[in-house]
Amino acid sequence: MRGRDSLLEVIMRLSRSLAVAVFAALSLVGIAAPASAEAAGKYVALGDSYASGTGAGSYGDSGGCKRSANAYAQLWANANSPSAFSFVACSGAVTSDVLNNQVSALTSDTALVTISIGGNDAGFADVMTDCNLGSDASCVSRNNEAQAFARNTLPGRLDNVYAQIDSRAPNAQVVVLGYPHIYELGGSCSVGLSETKRAAINSSADVLAQVISARAGAYGFTFLDGRTAFDGHEICASGTRWLHSLTWPIGDSYHPNVAGHRDGYYAALNRVA
Repeated sequence: MRGRDSLLEVIMRLSRSLAVAVFAALSLVGIAAPASAEAAGKYVALGDSYASGTGAGSYGDSGGCKRSANAYAQLWANANSPSAFSFVACSGAVTSDVLNNQVSALTSDTALVTISIGGNDAGFADVMTDCNLGSDASCVSRNNEAQAFARNTLPGRLDNVYAQIDSRAPNAQVVVLGYPHIYELGGSCSVGLSETKRAAINSSADVLAQVISARAGAYGFTFLDGRTAFDGHEICASGTRWLHSLTWPIGDSYHPNVAGHRDGYYAALNRVA
């Protein structure tokens, strides 16, 4: 040590030496220095049309599954660069389709799973058809039937799916995305379905949310409430609407549009995943 070295210089040299020694010791025990960003692990996106992106366009070569480049799952994968991405959600899927055609994409190294499922099992498409073509009374009756199914039969079907996810991807974070309210009640729509029909349809969304969140919670999964994610942006909302009303192609009706996936589901998923 040179006599003219200042005390500050000595301290600085000792600090650098200590840092090098600590880094070397950590390397020996397998602890790497922190990287500026760590790539996400494997991501698997399961579910029905609300997961595949039906209504958001840009379906590529996915055929009837209508997997959109604008779907929340694809947006998350684009932003986070997972080590692998399996986008197997398919329009029209029910719980048995997930079991037969989708869960095989799950592996023990899967880090993130998202799923939206249950609406088709409860007959949501038939509900919307009946409510568009029938009377207030028939719409309310059809919604009551769907709600009874959701309460009594859907829980067991969800358990079958969730158990498979838990078994095949035991280390994954699982996010279950629920369905939004379709309508803002007392909103700005002057034509279309009656307020009675809109309220009945929204009440079915409430029952689905209650059932799905309860079963997801039983498996320790994260439930993302679509009603909250889309609040203020339903059909008849005065602001930007994130859901299609009755539209062409007819299959896009009552599904999230591009903004619904980007600003609704994806934004909410980003906060929890």
